[in-house]
Amino acid sequence: MRFVDEATISVIAGDGGTGVVAFRREKYIQFGGPNGGDGGDGGSVYLVGDHDINTLADFRHVRTYTAESGIRGGSNQMTGPGGDDLFIPVPIGTQIYDDDIDELIGDITRHDQKIKVAQGGFHGLGNTRFKSSINQAPRKCTPGSPGERRNLRLELKVLADVGLLGLPNAGKSTFIRSVSAARPKVANYPFTTLFPNLGVVRVGINQSFVIADIPGIIEGASEGAGLGIQFLKHLSRTQLLLHIIDIAPFDGTDPAETAQTIVDELGSFSPELAEKPRWLVLNKTDLMDEEELKARQNEIVQRLNWTGPVYTISALSKTGTEKLAFDIMTQLEADRELERENATAENSPAAEQTNNQE
Repeated sequence: MRFVDEATISVIAGDGGTGVVAFRREKYIQFGGPNGGDGGDGGSVYLVGDHDINTLADFRHVRTYTAESGIRGGSNQMTGPGGDDLFIPVPIGTQIYDDDIDELIGDITRHDQKIKVAQGGFHGLGNTRFKSSINQAPRKCTPGSPGERRNLRLELKVLADVGLLGLPNAGKSTFIRSVSAARPKVANYPFTTLFPNLGVVRVGINQSFVIADIPGIIEGASEGAGLGIQFLKHLSRTQLLLHIIDIAPFDGTDPAETAQTIVDELGSFSPELAEKPRWLVLNKTDLMDEEELKARQNEIVQRLNWTGPVYTISALSKTGTEKLAFDIMTQLEADRELERENATAENSPAAEQTNNQE
């Protein structure tokens, strides 16, 4: 299925059912009192996370979603049936915006998570509700309130622990194939990857992480050139970025210069994304001898003023990929443990007491 990461839809909640004016009509009862029932509530609209869906493509064909309206009330104080709620499945990682005011409504981050996006209308009242000591036979009822209507913009940001950065043909797709069961298209021409690919990397028992490959980025991407900038937002949820560099490009381009291009475009697109932890991964090392490799590595590191981790791999032959995957897992587990400790400290009695004093 074609990957679609943004869609605009309209949702309409059901209207509330109308109340009824009715009176008792029974034999031997000369003056029957009011017994008109209320209408039913209108159905609401919910978006629900579904891990079996990985695209917003279906929303390109159906743009309007309507919940059922409530039914009018009946005599004998019978309340009308309420309209059924409407549940719309969306992929995990979908962000929901009110398109008219550009406001974030919610974020679907887990399976079966429900977010109400349109409230159903309230039921109308029957004339029984208006009976009083001074009005024994009210002939008044109210209509149900209309259901909420909203124009929504859905944006899918894939949920991954690790994101891959690099120019087209840097070997990102080959890398994700070598460390996971994902099978993105691989070919010897640029822009082979046209949509994000996710792969689960299993390091050990109950040890795994999710890695995301996005289309390659080219110079001018932050101004709309190429494909990669459309999908850079998918990297915003990742904990770690791998900057994959083709150390021996077939077209003779300068690896250090092209690497700086990625850094510049990343900063232009999102300073926050540029501040994420990033590791340098020099790929296609099988194309040169050890001495030449060492010299090229030192040159790239010096010209980029790089002080972070550096790895040399050959994604095609899987040389160095196992160690890289293991180190990534170790780093992610350390980050998660730190997050748990921070969360525990924030919820401790001492922290609560400090907050109360402030």
